[in-house]
Amino acid sequence: MALADRALELVNIPSVSGSEAAAYAYVKASVPFEPAFDDGETLLYARRSGKPLVLLAGHLDTVPEQGNLPGRIEDGWVVGLGASDMKGGVAVMLELAQSSDYAFDVGYLFFPREELGPEWNPLPAVFEAAPLIDEAALVICLEPTDNTLQLGCLGNISARVVFEGRSAHSARPWLGVNAIALALEGLRPVLGLAPVEVDVEGLVFREVVSVTQIDDCGNASNVIPGRVEATLNYRYAPGPTPAEAEARLRQLAGLELEILQSSHAAPVALRSPLVARLREIGGLAVEPKQAWTNVADFAGRGLDALNLGPGGTRYAHTADEQVEIAELERTYDTLRRFLAG
Repeated sequence: MALADRALELVNIPSVSGSEAAAYAYVKASVPFEPAFDDGETLLYARRSGKPLVLLAGHLDTVPEQGNLPGRIEDGWVVGLGASDMKGGVAVMLELAQSSDYAFDVGYLFFPREELGPEWNPLPAVFEAAPLIDEAALVICLEPTDNTLQLGCLGNISARVVFEGRSAHSARPWLGVNAIALALEGLRPVLGLAPVEVDVEGLVFREVVSVTQIDDCGNASNVIPGRVEATLNYRYAPGPTPAEAEARLRQLAGLELEILQSSHAAPVALRSPLVARLREIGGLAVEPKQAWTNVADFAGRGLDALNLGPGGTRYAHTADEQVEIAELERTYDTLRRFLAG
């Protein structure tokens, strides 16, 4: 029950993005050796002895509470905020850190604000301050993956499109140009786009373009709106550069776009001998990561990185968030045997 108890303790430490201080303090008190890097919110532990470095990485923050605190253990599950995404994975990291009897040098990276946008991402600054990370032969992010190896990740672009009409009194709409009508017509091709399957080394990613927000649709019920802003979100498979993906989005949308945010995709680390070894030891299925995760940050530095964690993707960010204790134990056992060689 040590893993389950550890996970429940973590769940019961509120750590919504931007308020991770208590979780940071818990981690610092739980790891039985001194950090190699500590900036007051991110902790990196690693003791180098000349062996290949395997880095385990996990974020400490959660989405806002949905009536799911405090947590509890019930029918073989740890239930509560962040149990799946990703305090279950952090619990596995902390339990693994209690031992040093491994065939690898093992690093542990705990960081905040993963659930926020890229402008809040602490990792670029951590990379610059802690070059030790670039020595990693493999990075394993313990995001929820249902104990499958999820390789690569989608790139993620958000863009704004503006439709300019002319406002008017709703009793005399012919005197204006309704920007909502312009938006409906302009967005019709985007809304009709079907997912596109892209094969990357035998893993099939699905590229999608979605309209995710409509804003500023008028200022009163009796005014024909003169301006509408819409946000598009494009998820693309590994391969293109961000600039190439942005050009592709403009082509698909057929609209003049302002790029708001762009996060590059991560390549598939399928050819890594360490990935093959981890897969064999755990008897793990391999899937593409149909989302963006921090593996892209590590891959952008030339590191092999993947997602593997005990959390259930179907429970991430839900009001009934939970992680199965058997899955916690499976992740721990797989990584322990892999690290022990």
